[in-house]
Amino acid sequence: MKILGIGNAIVDVICKVDDNFIIKNKLTKSTMKLFFDKDEFKNLLNNLKIEKTVSGGSVANSIVGISQLGDRVGFIGKVSDDEFGTKYEQGLKTENVEYFYSKKKEELPTGTCLILVTPDAERTMCTFLGTAGKINENDVSSDAIKKSEIIFLEGYLWDEGDPKKAFDKAINNANKVAMSLSDLFCVDRHKSHFLELVKNKLDITFANEQEITSLIQAKNFNEVIDFSKQLNKLVVITRGERGAVGIKGKEIVECDIQKNLKIVDLTGAGDLFAAGFLHGYVNKLSIKESLVKGTEMSSKVIQQIGARL
Repeated sequence: MKILGIGNAIVDVICKVDDNFIIKNKLTKSTMKLFFDKDEFKNLLNNLKIEKTVSGGSVANSIVGISQLGDRVGFIGKVSDDEFGTKYEQGLKTENVEYFYSKKKEELPTGTCLILVTPDAERTMCTFLGTAGKINENDVSSDAIKKSEIIFLEGYLWDEGDPKKAFDKAINNANKVAMSLSDLFCVDRHKSHFLELVKNKLDITFANEQEITSLIQAKNFNEVIDFSKQLNKLVVITRGERGAVGIKGKEIVECDIQKNLKIVDLTGAGDLFAAGFLHGYVNKLSIKESLVKGTEMSSKVIQQIGARL
């Protein structure tokens, strides 16, 4: 198998809201808030009109994108044997993703993420991890990991206790490891862990400019470049309107964004960028060609609602 993703198995529930909804519910626009109270989360959902539901989760979105590009891929993520769990599994299988997980009735329901899209196309996420956040080392198949060229992990997985053990087991059995830093709040919560991973465990790190700047407490982007060059590993950074950059040792490759796009919803832009890049990487394309493929995929997804093409 080319790539095996390990991440939070979350059903995305996409809703359009205005800025007042964000303010009234004390949410921070463009970030992800974790909910631990099932009832509080339910109350939020009850006030919304649902546009669409999709089997989501950051890494799962990337894995589906890679599958759509024709590579053989798999995914490991914990769901419960409930309505959303069944929908989740079916959603992945429809996209030709091998799902390495046997669901059973869990104490907590399948994870859900409300994606609130404001008129400016920004998305604010409210996540109830449910059983997704309880993934542990027993849920992770060493065999599937060893048979994959690369495993792809998400920083979101570090938000609970047990997943860290699943993470370690995955890394220790992997041929190569790629990881997305996921979210600025994630980076700020787990700075020392993430820095250790980036320096010593990961072959490829995906981050946006904010995330990597915060991780190394850089004063400017030149410091980010210097840090990345010294690692001598592959660091891939998206910079919004400034495009994307790939750094490996002394090699620094830049790629511009696509112009004149009708942006509808930025959900999944980073996930699909990673999909395009990893597709290029496993098919032996150059860093530049992989950046272009990533940019092409993210440009497509932001011109529609949701994180799937």
